[in-house]
Amino acid sequence: MEIPPLPHAPLTTRQRIHSIIAGSSGNLIEYYDWYVYAAFSLYFAHAFFPHGNQTAELLRSAAIFAIGFLMRPIGGWIMGLVADRHGRRFALSLSVLAMCVGSLTIALCPGYDSIGVFAPAILLLARLVQGLSLGGEYGASATYLSEIAPPAQRGFYASFQYVTLVAGQLLALVVLLVLQFAVLTPQQIGAWGWRIPFGIGALLALSVLWFRRGMVESEQFSNATRDPATKGGVRVLLHHPREVVAVCGLTLGGTVAFYTFTIYMQKYLVNTTGLTKEASTVISTTALAVFALAQPFFGALSDRIGRRPLLLSFGIIGCTVTVPLMHAMAHASSPVVALGLLVTALLCISGYTSINAVVKAELFPARIRALGVALPYALTVSIFGGTAEYVALWFKQAGHEDWFYWYVTGCIACSLLTVLFLLPSRDRITPEA
Repeated sequence: MEIPPLPHAPLTTRQRIHSIIAGSSGNLIEYYDWYVYAAFSLYFAHAFFPHGNQTAELLRSAAIFAIGFLMRPIGGWIMGLVADRHGRRFALSLSVLAMCVGSLTIALCPGYDSIGVFAPAILLLARLVQGLSLGGEYGASATYLSEIAPPAQRGFYASFQYVTLVAGQLLALVVLLVLQFAVLTPQQIGAWGWRIPFGIGALLALSVLWFRRGMVESEQFSNATRDPATKGGVRVLLHHPREVVAVCGLTLGGTVAFYTFTIYMQKYLVNTTGLTKEASTVISTTALAVFALAQPFFGALSDRIGRRPLLLSFGIIGCTVTVPLMHAMAHASSPVVALGLLVTALLCISGYTSINAVVKAELFPARIRALGVALPYALTVSIFGGTAEYVALWFKQAGHEDWFYWYVTGCIACSLLTVLFLLPSRDRITPEA
């Protein structure tokens, strides 16, 4: 029997803005903590593992980083269930609390010289907790932002998910640069200074947790909890195979392109283009800042013309320009040219990044929306996003670097086919959905 929606008092502008900021700010902290590990591993690897050559220590720390990626689908599953059964607000608070615990554990953990093999074991446990947290944040946040935003501005508000995501990466880089050039010597960072960014992450997570106390629960969730069909967990997704495949297909091209032009590009500019490490860092940082600022503009555009045209532009332009753009970047004559090409690439993928969260949320009914978004997304990111850099370097090592350009193009083509054949022709998300 269809259950009529509960009456729900209209949100004030202040409540809505507070909830949007609270719902998206966790991404900044989550991705800050996630990438601080990668940025500072050069300094702390020796503290957690038996002393040997630096390469062996870095390999062990990289292995733990990779294991964290593997936990993201489990986090998407667990937090998705929590968000669909106990509320988006509760799941988002639990997610950022878990990230806080993981960061604080790393910051305070004694080294290998003090507690032996317990040091890497604790580091691994902390990263597992962080992986669960990061895997769960995306689905709950995407769902909450899509439900709490005004219907006519849903694309604009949902775009702030990637604004804060990229801001987290930038913040991790800024903390590294400040410690390196303004506060500590390399010896001090290696001895104890590497603990500072993890401590900062824990404090920021606590501040977001406090800020999230004032979030209001979404009307869609409040109505959906009255429906007995909310029970069933992952099995319910079996009744939505088209939507699950659509999330995987959209994520495939988007995540490979995103990781290629953000995470991997800093190494590409050094190893292939031949720029200095310093120039590569400046280019990547500047391009990421422009990329973050562009997201709300693309989100607002989707509110005017629809999601589908933006996704089609991402697919068509990505399939057309990725190979020539990567070739041009490999032979960039100056850092300015490389920056222009990288900004162009990031603007091309903004047709996906700015609205992907709301598009995926619009596919599922409210009772399984968080799980439906989080689990297939996390699985696809773990398999394809987490391996993008490795695949790129493998092709380069094999002497066929340009094959990676076609690999990225093929992944984007899968997303284009998803838009053409699996997505509904109209945006749809209603209070009863």
